[in-house]
Amino acid sequence: MALNICVTGGQWGDEGKGKVIDILSEHFDVVVRFQGGSNAGHTVVIDGKTYFLHLVPSGIFHDEKVCVIGNGVVLDPFGLKEEIENLVSNGVSVNPDKLIISDRAHLVLPFHKILDKALEESRNFRKIGTTGRGIGPSYSTKALRLGIRVIDLFNESDLIPLLKDNVDCLNFLFKDYFKTETVNIDLLYKQLLEIRDFLAPFTANTVYKLEGFRKEGKSILFEGAQASLLDIDHGTYPFVTSSTVIAGGVSSGAGVPAKELDYTVGIFKAYCTRVGNGPFPTEAQNGMGEILRSIGGEFGTTTGRPRRCGWFDLVAAKYAKIINGYSHIALMKLDVLSKFEEIPVCIGYRYKGGILKEFPSDIKVLENVEPYYKFLNGWGTDITGIEKFEDLPEEAKDYVKYISDSMETNLFLISVGPDRNETIIVNNFIENNEV
Repeated sequence: MALNICVTGGQWGDEGKGKVIDILSEHFDVVVRFQGGSNAGHTVVIDGKTYFLHLVPSGIFHDEKVCVIGNGVVLDPFGLKEEIENLVSNGVSVNPDKLIISDRAHLVLPFHKILDKALEESRNFRKIGTTGRGIGPSYSTKALRLGIRVIDLFNESDLIPLLKDNVDCLNFLFKDYFKTETVNIDLLYKQLLEIRDFLAPFTANTVYKLEGFRKEGKSILFEGAQASLLDIDHGTYPFVTSSTVIAGGVSSGAGVPAKELDYTVGIFKAYCTRVGNGPFPTEAQNGMGEILRSIGGEFGTTTGRPRRCGWFDLVAAKYAKIINGYSHIALMKLDVLSKFEEIPVCIGYRYKGGILKEFPSDIKVLENVEPYYKFLNGWGTDITGIEKFEDLPEEAKDYVKYISDSMETNLFLISVGPDRNETIIVNNFIENNEV
């Protein structure tokens, strides 16, 4: 029986989705990215070699798999070309039979990046901590119905007017308000015609492609970028990304009905990290965050920025489970916690003399809560070489079981190191085809 599953991050991103999707891809025929842009970063380590992905789905490392970039993605065409060329130069096969790009995907263009950085620098109230990759402005022009899609590159007579509708107004702002660089429309037009020729063999109406794959009985894996607590509607707004990150985004971002999903898998670190600004209730203090960052190598795949580090937050994790409907979870980087004698897990938020068990909508509340911790025993020994769950130290087993039991989910796998092989499969629900 063909299975369709969706994998999303359950925290603030950087949970290790790339590794899990790479592992899962072996069991699936098609891997689909359904939202986000090049602000996402997936790191995949295979036989000691590290690969960085931003737009190409992580299934690209498997031969005879089809990777799809869905309509919900905002696509930097120049960045994608560079990413594909880097993969090819490293021996990874990328061709139109293996990678398909939605003709409905909106483009991220140079003026989006200029606007992104200019807006962030000019904010008087709350700086978001954006990557500056132009993602938010691209989604904004999409909502304003000024967006330029992949398909528009093939309508040359309409492309110049579309560019003028975007750029004329923005150039005025760039020059006279933001005092920054402007965009040359004629030059951008020529660059887009060149990149169009590169993208053309990969481009298709992916709604019909995916429908065809489903009718052929092919199994489909949908991969999300960023993570649930950065969702535009359900995350820590305004410190969020600009797209629908959660599993429900499969419908809008890929054109596949939600009813077609058999399972949803949430990816969580065994602790928490966050890049950029915004509330982070369990952020570690007194130097512990720096220790976690050092051991875990916590620096952004896309920006290289140091990640803020803290402890596992069950309040936030249970919320992520609700909005995604997780049937299974994967717990990543358990090995990073091996040196700690005691490991805190947040089970509630202290606020105004009480304990909150629900993840608050009000950002001001979330900024002022104090984590209420349960302390679990550490295991104090290296676990990176362990291949079976039963061979883990009892304290490590207790830690992961406490999290999965508290979330009332099935534990799919545990990551005990960065390499593909440093993974313990606890419940192989794909092969068993059961929850």
